[in-house]
Amino acid sequence: MAVTRQDFEDAVAAYWGAKASQRELSMIKDAVGAGTAGSVRAGKHFDDIVALLAKFFLEAGYPPEDIRVKRGRGLELPGYYRPRKQWDLVVSHKSTLVAAFELKGLGGPSFGNNYNNRVEEALGSAVDLRRAALADLFPGEKPWLGYFFIMEDAPGSRKPKDTKGVKAGVFSGEEIWRGRSYQSSFALFCERLVAEGLYDAVCYITSSEENPSPNELVESLDWQHFSAAIKARITYLNELGLLADD
Repeated sequence: MAVTRQDFEDAVAAYWGAKASQRELSMIKDAVGAGTAGSVRAGKHFDDIVALLAKFFLEAGYPPEDIRVKRGRGLELPGYYRPRKQWDLVVSHKSTLVAAFELKGLGGPSFGNNYNNRVEEALGSAVDLRRAALADLFPGEKPWLGYFFIMEDAPGSRKPKDTKGVKAGVFSGEEIWRGRSYQSSFALFCERLVAEGLYDAVCYITSSEENPSPNELVESLDWQHFSAAIKARITYLNELGLLADD
């Protein structure tokens, strides 16, 4: 069965522990090892979302061994400014990095504590791998990068931030940041990640344990656009015959 909107909403609910995995997603997790991915990430919150993303590639004909979610199975990809970096989901076939995904979240009550860390992590991961690709460390087709982010929907993330920092220091920042909440600021950040080609696709949602139904603040960053981009990547490589000789 194709990946559905309901699959996505169920996976987000499972992130908050609000819903058990669907039987189909449980089978996918078993196939690719996502059920034990908690040893890779800080916890198992993203396991169902990893399984959902893996489903795209399993249904496209990629063998389970090409879909990696566990340490020691190819999650570590070469960098340029460091020897390697561990991603959350890696799909590779022959000499091509089909897709690499970074999955992150940000929760309260103090959103400012880790906000800048999340920005710097996303930038560093993408820049490092993109530069490694220019150094011919990925010999196949150009790598494809995806970024999936959940911010907790709470008063602290919705409230406009103190924006005096826009004018702080010797040089002023962009006025576009003024009056934005953490939710709105991160949306702009994600839009720029895609616009600058650092990530090929970004899915950015807000959600909460009390109300796990995903909120998609920006159309270009919603699940529909994200899933369409994944499908387009698969179609592109299929047209090039990546799986044809298997």
